[in-house]
This record gives sequence, structure tokens and C-alpha cells, in this order.
Amino acid sequence: MAENKKEQKDISINQKELDLLVANIIPTSRYFEIRFDHLQKQVDELKHGQKEIRADMDRRFAQVDKRFEQVDRRFDQVNAKLDTIIERMDTKIDAGLRENWAMSIRLFTFAMVFSAISMAGLLAKITDLF
Repeated sequence: MAENKKEQKDISINQKELDLLVANIIPTSRYFEIRFDHLQKQVDELKHGQKEIRADMDRRFAQVDKRFEQVDRRFDQVNAKLDTIIERMDTKIDAGLRENWAMSIRLFTFAMVFSAISMAGLLAKITDLF
């Protein structure tokens, strides 16, 4: 151990050497300024990228809105055609019902007259008129 002490030399550092070591080991404020500027540049690029993405999304949503408008117009056309078809069917059904109603009245009248004649014939047969 005594030999180790003899071999060990005292290292003395003057102020200039100490300043140089501190300056090379510990980053200076200029380093931090460069790093912060770099980070600010990255943040600005990110914000710009977000604006571009938002503009692209707005453009795409506008395209989708136009497509929906086209679909809405198409549905309006289909709805108008269906209304026309339903109106024609209603007209035909109403005409058919009126015709059937008239036919039913005629058939009912015929049945009542036939029944009346049959009843008159039955009464005549009962009273020996024929």
C-alpha cells in the first residue's frame, strides 16, 4: 500500500483547464438553444402537417357530401316514380272496385228478383193458382 501511494501522483488542475473540461463535458446554453430550435421546427412541421391533413379531410368529406346529394336526388327520383306507380294502381283498383260494386248491385238485384219470383211461384203453388 505504501508503494501505491508513492506511485500515485497528485493531479493539479488550474482554472483554465477546469473551465475547458466543464465547457466540453457540460453542454452550453448554445447547445440547448439549438436543440430547442430543432424541437420548435419539428412542432411547426407537425402543425403544418395537421393543417394539410385537415384540409385533405375537409376536401374528402365535401366529396362524400356530394355523393350523398346525388344519392338523395336518385332516391327522390325513385320516390316520384313509386308515387306515380302507386297512383296508377290506386286508380285501377278504384275503377275495379266501382265496377265490382256495380256488378255486385246488379247480382244482388237479380238474386232478390229471382227470390221474389220464386216466392211468388211458391205461393201460387201453395194456393193452387197454377
